[in-house]
Amino acid sequence: MQGNLIIISSPSGGGKGTLIKATLKTVPNVGYSVSFTTRQMRVGEAHGRDYFFVSRVEFEKLIEKSALLEFAEVHGNFYGTSLNQVKTESEAGHDSI
Repeated sequence: MQGNLIIISSPSGGGKGTLIKATLKTVPNVGYSVSFTTRQMRVGEAHGRDYFFVSRVEFEKLIEKSALLEFAEVHGNFYGTSLNQVKTESEAGHDSI
C-alpha cells in the first residue's frame, strides 16, 4: 500500500508549522518532507531539518534533473519538494506532509 502526500498551504504566519508539528506528534506513519530552498538559513534553523539550504545554481540543477515534485519562486527565493524523498516514503507506505 502506498502512502499519501498531504499538502498544507496557507500564507506566511498562517499556522502551517504548528499544524504540521501537532500532526507529526499524534498521527502514526506520517513523515515530514523537508523542502529545498535558496533562501538564507535563519537563526534556530538547521540544514536537513527545516530545509535543505542550497545555492541558486544547485537548485537550478535539481530542476534540470527533474528531481523536484514541484517548485516555486517566492519573494526572490526558490522552494521545492524532493521527488525522491516523497516517492521513497510513499513506496514504504508512509504518508508525507
